[in-house]
Amino acid sequence: MIKGLSTKLKELRMSQNLSQADVAKKLGISPSIVSGYETSERTPSTENLLALSYLYKCSTDYLLGKSNDKPPVVLDVDGLTPEQIQALQTLIKTMKHE
Repeated sequence: MIKGLSTKLKELRMSQNLSQADVAKKLGISPSIVSGYETSERTPSTENLLALSYLYKCSTDYLLGKSNDKPPVVLDVDGLTPEQIQALQTLIKTMKHE
């Protein structure tokens, strides 16, 4: 297994509020394979590593430990009004300045 990959995969999945079943469905694999990736029991194929990088919006270099550039945090604002989105942006700015 690639050092640190299992931890990164689990953290990325949880940061996007996805279950192992969700990830498995998106990649077309079984949940037990996803579990194996997150417990270091399995190593993703090149194809699945690339699919995981697309899913988590990060580089394969990040997943492989060649880069420390974490993927950006993405907020799902679908269904929010422009006013609600603006309120979130204001809240984030306020929290950053504390």
